[in-house]
Amino acid sequence: MEVQKNHNHIFGPKQHIPRFLLLLLCIFTIPNITRAFDYSDALTKSLLYFESQRSGRLPYNQRVTWRDHSGLTDGLEQGVDLVGGYYDAGDHVKFGLPMAFTVTMLSWGVIEFRDQIAEAGQLDHALEAIKWGTDYFIKAHTSPNVLWAEVGDGDTDHYCWQRPEDMTTSRQAYKIDENNPGSDLAGETAAAMAAASIVFKKTNPHYSHLLLHHAQQLFEFGDKYRGKYDASVGVVKTYYASVSGYMDELLWAAMWLHKATDREEYLNHLINRANSFGGTGWAISEFSWDVKYAGIQIMASQLLMEEKHKEHTYILEQYRSKAEYYVCSCINRNINGSNVDRTPGGLLYVRQWNNMQYVSTAAFLLTIYSDILRTSNQKLNCHGEIAVDHEEILNFAKSQVDYILGSNPMNMSYLVGYGPKYPTRVHHRGASIVSYREEKGFIGCTQGYDIWYGREEPNPNDLVGALVGGPDFEDKFMDQRDNYMQTEACTYNTAPLVGIFAKFFQLEKEKAGQNLPLVASY
Repeated sequence: MEVQKNHNHIFGPKQHIPRFLLLLLCIFTIPNITRAFDYSDALTKSLLYFESQRSGRLPYNQRVTWRDHSGLTDGLEQGVDLVGGYYDAGDHVKFGLPMAFTVTMLSWGVIEFRDQIAEAGQLDHALEAIKWGTDYFIKAHTSPNVLWAEVGDGDTDHYCWQRPEDMTTSRQAYKIDENNPGSDLAGETAAAMAAASIVFKKTNPHYSHLLLHHAQQLFEFGDKYRGKYDASVGVVKTYYASVSGYMDELLWAAMWLHKATDREEYLNHLINRANSFGGTGWAISEFSWDVKYAGIQIMASQLLMEEKHKEHTYILEQYRSKAEYYVCSCINRNINGSNVDRTPGGLLYVRQWNNMQYVSTAAFLLTIYSDILRTSNQKLNCHGEIAVDHEEILNFAKSQVDYILGSNPMNMSYLVGYGPKYPTRVHHRGASIVSYREEKGFIGCTQGYDIWYGREEPNPNDLVGALVGGPDFEDKFMDQRDNYMQTEACTYNTAPLVGIFAKFFQLEKEKAGQNLPLVASY
């Protein structure tokens, strides 16, 4: 949080200040009040990160050159082709639920801010990032009621510190099916494919149709054979347990399928199950790979703006009231005290481990909600208090993005590779070991721990565009490889930033066009 400096200690409160010094003061203090960030550069770098996380055979146009092919036999033991997709974080397991949420958020960002991403020259890269995920989901959905949920397992993977190109850990694959259901995973994957089908509708209609077909099948499968995926795939429990259950993902999938198809049947799922599935019951102040309610509620608020949904106004208004709770809790306006905590530097703080994931999703949802209010010419009322306009909400979202980029007590960018100071010892196997392209000699399971993990030097490879876990409750951050709560990055941390970096790039561009030359007044 930027604080305007008091210059009385330089001249004394009543001394005459020469005009030329006053002019210099004006010029040199303005950047400290409103620090400018290069959102276009941040956007470019955020999309590079997804190339670092690619599993499978890398394409000819791969820009992150310290990576090479990996996981080329995934699925072989099970007789299926599961090559491709994304590693979720600093390890080499392909976890289905966070991967699908990552793709949903990338797609939502492109749906809302496509023109801005295109204007920044990054649309092709954004589409590639989405398609790398959806191509894998198509492979993983081998029949209507079978979805491969995970490749590798966290326990054996975490015993080793290796580059993905040298991987010797188990690549056992796990699936959900009629006898081993996973409605949360099926629902989120359906949401991802439905959202991506909207993204590709005009540029690649055949692919869009294929994605929609898979999304509809997956939704039917998840809805018909209900159960939590972590009960069927036990190895995931320690890493990505579905704490919120599967009802939010089924509502989420129905919402995205309605958006993709405009079919009444999917809207009816949302309306008829609004109460029993918690959509209008849960007031929650986090939005994440596990908990989708706030996202559903904000999308329902968008539906309210359309005349054709008038008959469902009563239920959609209930969804919106919960969306308002989420927004009010983020901007610290819930009078009953149920607001999201903040650090002294102003960062939203939900929990100790990988807190930045909640910051990036909050900034995204607040930006969307600000646009809803602006478009409908409405204001937000938090418990009947003074109305909050869309600009205040957008400005708060921007404050969170700016904190990420360096406007914080540590003066550190938490987006790797952006700005003059950023984490250089990210908890990430591939980034922390010499590139396979430079040194092809095999690095074994424990060899990585012995030689590379404990090194005090910065990582040999920058994980550009990764959003790390971030600082603690006091804005403190320790840039150490073994401090994984703060220095590990995940795909779902960065995914929501893509769209909003583009949005703020556009706003800054507009502001620059409107600004008149600086004139000092005395």
